Amino acid sequence: MDQGGGTVAVEDRPPLGRSKKDRKGPKTDPHSPAKEGEKMQAEMREKEKDQREVSHQKVEKHEHESTNEPDGETEESSKTDPDVLYVQDVGFSLNISAPGMEEFKIQVSSMELVQEIHQLLMDREDTCHRTCFSLQLNGQVLDNFAELKSIDGLSEGITLKVVEEPYTIREARIHMRHIRDLLKSVDLSDAFLGTDGASLSYLSSVCQGDILEKKRNTKQECVDCTPPEYVIPKSEERPILPLHVNAKNLIKIPCLKMLTTSGWNPPPGHRKLCGDLMYICVVTLEEKKYHITSSTRGFYINQTTDDEFHPAPVNNSVCFHSLVDLLSHISPSFKKNFASLQRRRTLRHPFERVATPYQVFSWLTPKLDHTIDAIRAEDAFSSKLGYEEHIPGQTREWNEELQTTRELPRKSLPERLLRERAIFKVHSDFVSAATRGATAVIDGNVMAINPGEEAKMQMFIWNNIFFSLGFDVREHYKDLGGDHAAHVAPRNDLQGVKVYNAIDLEGLYTLGTVVIDYRGFRITAQSIIPGILEREQEQSVVYGSIDFGKTVVSHPKYVDLLQKAGSQLKILPHTVVNDKQEDILLCSSVECKGIIGNDGRHYILDLLRTFPPDVNFLSLDTVTLSKEAEALGLPIVHKHKLSCLRQELIDAFVESRYMMFIKYAAVQLQKLGLKKQIDLLSQKNEDSNEGGNALCLERDGKEDSNKSCSKIEDTEAKKIVESITESITSGEKRKIEDSTKEIVKKAASAVGSLKESEFDLRFNPDVFSPTVTHSPSENESFKKQCALVKDAADFLLTTQIPAFIRDCLDHSSVPMDGATLSDNLHNRGINIRYLGIIANMVSKVPQLDYMTSIVIGDILMRSAKHVFVTFIQSVDPLCLSTGLSHFLNCLLATGVAVENSLGGIGGFMSNQDHSNNNKNTNTNGSNNAAPGGNNKRNKNHHKRKTKAAQANGGNEAMEWISLTPSTLWKMIKEEAMAYFKFDLNLNNIDEICRNYGLQKISLLRAFCQKTGIQLHLREYFPDGVVASTGAASSTPNPTSSGRGQQVPSAPFNEQDILNVFPRVKHVNPRASDAFNFYTTGQAKIQQGYLKDGYELINEALNLLNNVYGAMHPEIAQCLRMLARLNYIMGDHVEALSYQQKAVLMSERVNGVDHPYTITEYVHLALYCFANTQVSTALKLLYRARYLCLLVVGENHPEVALIDSNIGLILHAISEFDISLKFLENALSMNKHLFGMQSLKVAVNFHLVARTQSCMGDFRSALQNEKEAYLIYKSQLGDEHEKTKESSECLRHLTQQAVVLQKKMNEIYTGRAKSTLPPIQIQQPSMGNVLDMLNIINGILFVQVQAPASGTSASSGAPVPNSPILDPSSEEALRQ
Repeated sequence: MDQGGGTVAVEDRPPLGRSKKDRKGPKTDPHSPAKEGEKMQAEMREKEKDQREVSHQKVEKHEHESTNEPDGETEESSKTDPDVLYVQDVGFSLNISAPGMEEFKIQVSSMELVQEIHQLLMDREDTCHRTCFSLQLNGQVLDNFAELKSIDGLSEGITLKVVEEPYTIREARIHMRHIRDLLKSVDLSDAFLGTDGASLSYLSSVCQGDILEKKRNTKQECVDCTPPEYVIPKSEERPILPLHVNAKNLIKIPCLKMLTTSGWNPPPGHRKLCGDLMYICVVTLEEKKYHITSSTRGFYINQTTDDEFHPAPVNNSVCFHSLVDLLSHISPSFKKNFASLQRRRTLRHPFERVATPYQVFSWLTPKLDHTIDAIRAEDAFSSKLGYEEHIPGQTREWNEELQTTRELPRKSLPERLLRERAIFKVHSDFVSAATRGATAVIDGNVMAINPGEEAKMQMFIWNNIFFSLGFDVREHYKDLGGDHAAHVAPRNDLQGVKVYNAIDLEGLYTLGTVVIDYRGFRITAQSIIPGILEREQEQSVVYGSIDFGKTVVSHPKYVDLLQKAGSQLKILPHTVVNDKQEDILLCSSVECKGIIGNDGRHYILDLLRTFPPDVNFLSLDTVTLSKEAEALGLPIVHKHKLSCLRQELIDAFVESRYMMFIKYAAVQLQKLGLKKQIDLLSQKNEDSNEGGNALCLERDGKEDSNKSCSKIEDTEAKKIVESITESITSGEKRKIEDSTKEIVKKAASAVGSLKESEFDLRFNPDVFSPTVTHSPSENESFKKQCALVKDAADFLLTTQIPAFIRDCLDHSSVPMDGATLSDNLHNRGINIRYLGIIANMVSKVPQLDYMTSIVIGDILMRSAKHVFVTFIQSVDPLCLSTGLSHFLNCLLATGVAVENSLGGIGGFMSNQDHSNNNKNTNTNGSNNAAPGGNNKRNKNHHKRKTKAAQANGGNEAMEWISLTPSTLWKMIKEEAMAYFKFDLNLNNIDEICRNYGLQKISLLRAFCQKTGIQLHLREYFPDGVVASTGAASSTPNPTSSGRGQQVPSAPFNEQDILNVFPRVKHVNPRASDAFNFYTTGQAKIQQGYLKDGYELINEALNLLNNVYGAMHPEIAQCLRMLARLNYIMGDHVEALSYQQKAVLMSERVNGVDHPYTITEYVHLALYCFANTQVSTALKLLYRARYLCLLVVGENHPEVALIDSNIGLILHAISEFDISLKFLENALSMNKHLFGMQSLKVAVNFHLVARTQSCMGDFRSALQNEKEAYLIYKSQLGDEHEKTKESSECLRHLTQQAVVLQKKMNEIYTGRAKSTLPPIQIQQPSMGNVLDMLNIINGILFVQVQAPASGTSASSGAPVPNSPILDPSSEEALRQ
C-alpha cells in the first residue's frame, strides 16, 4: 500500500504505514495461570479466528464489487468460488499438561499448525524456559507442521501433553540462545543498537502504563496538566534528552553476571560418546563460577575449572532438562530476578516485543555497557543469520528461494496468500543477510573474488550474495559520468526491479536486489544467476547490450516477455542498429540484459534505464526546452547522464493525455450530432454507472483530488470515445463515418499519440542515448518519441509541481521533514533533483514559509551528504570517529570552536605525545592560521601534520584534517547550485538558520538519518535553537587556547560518535489482495457506506497479517483507519484499542520521532479524551508537540493543530492561563497559514474569546468574538447557525461586560459597599469540548439512520453527509 496514496476517507492526511496482528475476542479462561501478556496474545489470536470465519463472505462481496457484477451473479458465484472454501475456521480450547505444573487452557484455531502451539508455550511466562519438547495426544507425537484440523481426535477440551525430548547439539544451542534472549527480553540495548529486529517504543512510558488498563480502572483519574517548559509556545529550548524517555534511568534486572560457552568446547571424542554436547560457563550474582555440561538428557554442573578439564558431575549433582531450572537451583538471586524479569516481559504489550521485518535504527542512543555475550560474538563472525539453526544447512540459495516463491501458484486467494507470504519472508531474510554482508565487505571481513584488482574494482561473494561497489569498474560509465553515474546506477536499477516485480509477469525473472549505503560507500547486493560465474558476460547475454549500444543482441523469448511487460510500463518496442549494421528489435532500454541461467529461467538485469530520460537535466543540442523550462534555468547539467523520469510521472502524464484525448474527441463527436449513438451507449452503461463512479473514486484516491469536479464528464466522454475507437480498430468501418475517424485521428494527433486511429502513448527509453543508433526506418516515429519524452518532462514542471504546491496551500499535503517531503514528491512523480526549483517557487508564497524551510533544509542536508560521501571515504578507519565529529563540527559549529575539535589527531597518528597546550595549538590541521596566530606556531603545526600524514601512509590519507567550516560551506554551496540549481548564498550555519527559519537540532537529526550516524544521547546545542550566534560548549570543561584564554569548545567530539549504520534501499513486496480490499473499502467509505467500508478494511487487515506477519508499516495504516471508523461510529473504547496498536506499531516500524508517529499520537490523544482519560490525552499531546518541535520547529500547521487540541483540553479542566497561551499561538499561526477569512481562524477566535471570558477579560473576549462573528457573517451569511451562535455569544459577553463595568464604576465613585460580582463562568461540559475537538480535527458526525425496509442492514443506505473529512477542509466547520 502506497503510503502517500491519498485517501480523504477517515484520514486527515495521506495514509501512513505501520504494523501488527490485530486479534481480539473471547478472553482466556479466568482460572488460567496465564498473565496479562498471554491474555493479550490470546485475545489477538481469537480475533483472527473470528475474522477468518466470516472472511469468505467478505471475499465474495469484494470480488463482486470490484468487478461490478449484479447482485444475482454475486450470490450464485459465491457457491462455486474456490476462494470461499479456504477460510472455514473453528476456534476451540485445549488443555495443556506440562511437567511440574497444573493443567491450563489455551485458545487455538483449527487452521493453526502444531508449531504455533510450540511458539505459544515458549512465550508464556510459566513455560517459556522449555524449548526441546514434543506435544503428544494419547501417546502419539504430533507433527509440528500439521494443521490442527487434520489431527484425528483433536477437539474441544482435549488434553495435550508436553513431553521433554532428548537434546541434540542443535537443540542445545537453540535452548541456550532462547535463554539468553529471555534474559535480554526487557533490555533496550538491542533496540538502541539496531539488532535482531528490535526497535524502540515509548508509548507505555509516556502514558505511564497501558491506556486500556486505565480505562478498565473505574477510579477517577488524577489530572496532571502541567506541560514541560520546553513545550510551552514560544519557548526556544529544544532539549534532546526527552526524545528517549527515561533513557538515562534504564531499569535492568540482572539475573547472571555471565552466561557464555566454555573454552573447553567442543567435547572430546570420548565425552561425545558419553552424551556431552557442549560446555557452558556461568557466573552467578553470588560471584560463584560454574562449569555446566549440556548433555542429551539435560544440564548438570561438572567439576571442570578454568585450568583443568574434569567433565564428571559434581557430587550430588542433579540433571535438569531446562537450563533455567538448573540456574534457579544453584542461585537464589537468579530464581528471584528471573521470575521478576518474566513478569515484566509478559506485561509488555505484544507489539513491543515482536521483531520488525526490517531493522529500524535510532540516530541517538545512550552509552550502553558492553557485556560478554558468546552468542553475539558467534553471530558476528559466522555467515549465518541469527536464527538459522531452524533451517537445514548453513548457507541459503537465495536466488533459488526468491525465484521459487514467485513460481508458486496464484489462481485462488489461499494460493496467493501463501505465495505472497513466502515472497515476503524470503525477501525480508534476503535484505537482512545482504545488509549484514555489505557491512562486512566495507569492514574488511570478506575476501574479494578478484583480490589483485584495485580496491574500488573489487567484487565479493558472501552467503551466496554478490556484492559490488558503486564505482565505475573498467570505465563502463565513462561516457555517462564515470563514478557519479556508477553511484546513481544501482538506485535506478532498483527502481527498475521494483516495477518489473510489480507487474509479476510469469516467466520473466529479476534478481534479488538491495542497495546499501555504508560509511560513504554504495554497495549493491544481488542474488546470483545460476551459472553466470562459470562463463564470461559476453557469452551469457542473449538480449541487450553489454557496452551501452555498440553491440546489441536480441532473443525472441525475451522480446515476447518484455513486450508484455512493456505494455503495462508504457515502454515502446523500438529498433536499434548494432555494430554489424543489423536492425535489432528491443522492448526495453539497450542497457537491459537478458541472461538465461543454468536453471532455464529468463533473467533480466541492469534495469537502470527502464524509464525515459529527463531532458530537463540533459544538455542536448537537438532538443529545445519549453519557455517555462528555460525560465526556470533548465536544463541543469548533472555530473551524470542517468537522470530518468519516475513511473508515477509516466502514469500521471498518460492519464492526463488520455483525458485530453477523450474530451477533445467527445466534444467533436457531439458536434457531429451522434446523439443516437450517445443515447445508446448511455443506456448500455446505465447499470454500470455506480461501479464506474466507484472506480473513479478509487483512482482519485491515488491521483489528484482536484479532478473530482470533472469525474462524471470524464466517464461519459470515455464511453463515447472508447466505443468509437473500438469500432474503428475492429474494422467496422461501414458503421462509422469518415468524419468520425477524422475526429479520432485529430484527437490522437493533438495528444501526441503514436498511432493515428487510437490513443497510444508509450515511451522509448533510448531516445537520447548518445551511444545508441536508431533504425532509419523509424525516423518519423522517432521524432514523435522524442517529442513525447520532452512533453512528459514539461508536464512535470507545468502540472505536477504546481499541483504539489496547491496541495500544500490547501493542506492536503503537509510534509514535516525530508523523508515525508520525499514521499509526497515521489507520489506525484517529482524527482528529488527538482527541490531547488520547488524551493524557489514556494519561497514566493508567504503562507508556505514553513514549506520553504523544509525544502531548503532538505537541499542543505542532501548537499552536505554528497560532500560527506567523498569526505568519509578518505578517512582512515583508525580515525573514523574523529573524522565524523570533525565534519559535524565544520557543518554545525562556528570556526573558532572547530579549530579546537580535532584534539591532537596529528600527534596521535604520528605516535608522538604532546602536552595539552600543544594539542590545542595543533588541532586545525590546516595551512590557514586562525586570526592572530603566529607564524612559528603555524610552521611547527605544519611539520607535525606532515609527519602524521607520512605515518599514516602519505598526505592523501590525512587530507580530511584540512577541512574547515569555510571550505565545507563553500563545497556545500557549490553542490547545491550544481545539483539543485539553488543558491544558498550564505556562508555558515548560523546565517542559514537565521535566514530560512531552520534549527540546528532538526538539521542534525536529518543529517544523521541520511548518513547513518548514531550519536551519544546528550545536549549538543544548549544555547539556542533556531539561530544561535555561536557554538556554545556542551561539555563540562571549556578548552584553553595556547594563550590561556577560554574559547568555546566544539559541540561534537569523537566520544559522541557511537556507531555508523547502513542505509538500506530495497523493493517492498505487496499484499495484492489486501490492497484491493483496502482501496475498495476506502471507496465505500467515501460513498458513505461506513459499515461496508469497515468490514472490507478489517478484512484487509486480516489478509495483511497473513502475508506480513506481526509487524509491517501497511498494517498500521489499517489499524489507524479502523480506529477512526470505530470512533466515528461511536465505539470509543474500540477506537482507543486500535489506535494504541497503531501508535505502538508506528514507533516500532517508522521510528519514535517519525512524522507519522506524531500524527498517531494526536489521534490517540483525541480517543483518550473521548474515553475520559484527560491526563493521558494531555501527555500524548505534549509528547506530539515536543516531537514536532524537534523535527521541524514551531512554524508548522501540525503544531497549530496540536496547540488547538491542548488549549481546548486545558480549557475543559479550567486551566485557563496555560490554555490561553496555546490557543493564542494556534490563532496566530492559523491567521498566517489560512488568512483572516478562514473558518478555521473564526473557530480559533471563538476559542480564545471563550477562554478570556472565563478569565474575566471581557473586553478582549468581545474583540475576539467579534472577529469570529464577522468571518462567519461574510463566509456563511446572517442566517447560518454558526453566525447566530456567534451573535448570541457576543450578546452574552456584552451583558457581562456592562454589568462588570457598572459595578466597577460604583466602586470608583464610592457608593455603598459595592463588591465585584462573581464572574458567571459557564463551565463547558466534556461533551461540548469533545464536539469542538472533533471539528478541529476534521470529524463531523452525522446520524446514521436504521435502514429502510427492504434494505440490507449490512450495507445500508449511503450517509448523505459523510462524517469523514479532512481537517484541512473547511466543510466540517460550515456544518
